[in-house]
Amino acid sequence: MAEAATVHVIDDDASVRESLGFLLEAAGQTVCVYGSAAAFLAVAARHTVGCVLTDVQMPELNGLELQRRLSELNISLPVIVMTGHGDVPIAVEALKAGATDFLEKPFEEAQLLAAVSRAIALSRQASHQAEAVAEINARIATLTPREREVLDRLVAGQPNKTIAYDLGSSPRTVEVHRARVMEKMGARSLAELVRMTITADQASSAKPPAV
Repeated sequence: MAEAATVHVIDDDASVRESLGFLLEAAGQTVCVYGSAAAFLAVAARHTVGCVLTDVQMPELNGLELQRRLSELNISLPVIVMTGHGDVPIAVEALKAGATDFLEKPFEEAQLLAAVSRAIALSRQASHQAEAVAEINARIATLTPREREVLDRLVAGQPNKTIAYDLGSSPRTVEVHRARVMEKMGARSLAELVRMTITADQASSAKPPAV
């Protein structure tokens, strides 16, 4: 069962976070509220679908620092920052650092709901892509070392005869390996096999380095 999307509201002002929580819940969103960035970070890894709605000015960890910590932890929930009038330069910095949106206080209810809807749509898209990549990688893991060698050469565009020459085997043997690769990967054509492998490779190369 797919994880429900949750809006994580972070603000050190109790009246603000309660007001935002009530508004979002009235609009049909699932909401969790936190009085500090640290409180959210303690549970952030449990959530993969949804978004973060955070005030940019908070004691201890502010909105920008929270965003950096999420990046360090490889938590990809979209972040929406809320700013006062004088904090717009900080909001722009947050966008450059990867935030999906910022809202300048006071903002309209429609602005908030639209920003949250966009962020959740991005989160769902990323979650679906991550699930697809995980499935492809699980299939690749079932290949034998020789089948993986054949896969790599197929993706590189090599014909069976060239693969056979490189691996020191016969074209017929390569055909057998190729058929097994196609079956294990669940690919109906060579083009689909190539697309699947490229998708997995791109996802792997796009991961930020561990901190």
